[in-house]
Amino acid sequence: MSAMIKRITHAAGVALLGLFMLIAAGWGVLALHYWDHANPVLRNALAAAWGITSLVLLVGFLQRSRWRWAGMFLALFAALLLSWSAMKPSNDRDWEPDQAALAYASIHGDSVTLHNIRNFVYRTEFDFTPAYYDRTFDLRQLNSVDLFAVYWMGPAIAHVFLSFGFADGSHVAFSIEGRRERGQGYSSLAGFFRQYTLYYVVGDERDIVALRTNYRLAPPEHVYLYRLHANPDSARRLFLEYLEQINDLKEHARWYNTLTHNCTSTIWLNSRVNPGHLPYSWKILLSGHAPEFLYEHGKLDTSVPFEELQRRAYINARAQQAGQSLDFSQRIRDPAPR
Repeated sequence: MSAMIKRITHAAGVALLGLFMLIAAGWGVLALHYWDHANPVLRNALAAAWGITSLVLLVGFLQRSRWRWAGMFLALFAALLLSWSAMKPSNDRDWEPDQAALAYASIHGDSVTLHNIRNFVYRTEFDFTPAYYDRTFDLRQLNSVDLFAVYWMGPAIAHVFLSFGFADGSHVAFSIEGRRERGQGYSSLAGFFRQYTLYYVVGDERDIVALRTNYRLAPPEHVYLYRLHANPDSARRLFLEYLEQINDLKEHARWYNTLTHNCTSTIWLNSRVNPGHLPYSWKILLSGHAPEFLYEHGKLDTSVPFEELQRRAYINARAQQAGQSLDFSQRIRDPAPR
């Protein structure tokens, strides 16, 4: 029996090591394919060379002298992983025009001045006039936190962002995104491989919301607005955490990651400044379910079924009617048609 257990344990260990090598081989191909700022021909040649070398070592691993082959593979993988980990993010690159300026905050007690609030004038999604403004907010007047969920590829995935409201009716939205260089498209797969830096778009709702409801048409985006249950102290702590993050990112660039540092997971990370913050859930990973997750934990209005709340939260028609009006934020929150 003891010999059988040893054989089973040995076979399981070999199988797990082989599976790890297979996964590492695939990861290495993609890491080299997306290698930061390398010539595309060189990147693809290195990815192909890594793939062929990994295949040879994997075949060798199936032979009797498997530990020698495994050792060679692990040494090569360690060298690749070390080189990949040494890549440093930077704020000094030629960025896409809509992500060229970094927002930052000046904080003096209850008075906060946000710099570089984005408020572009759009004619189409890609035809716009850049515009930014600075605004001073009184933290004592912070009275609401709203969550926007944006869908374009089915119910499971959404872009989620927050907007903070003040007693004078003003709102400022924070959309956490991957910062792209000029000509660089967004890819969820590339987002695993240090292609983008973490970027907070701090903007007027006439920009960040209207861009998604009124100008993005291929594919169209569907936007839902939910009021969060947040007491003034919690809202203040969360707002100040966002300000701390944008100030830190202005000085120290960080990598965006599709899984660990994306629009929704970073909101969850920021929310940990408040006591009783929600545990991590697969509904945060599959961000389209985040509003439902918040509803289940009493963070949204639970006086109506979630399906009814979701129906009321849909704002595309209201936003399109509001256009670029100065009272855009009020009109998308007004359920009565105009």
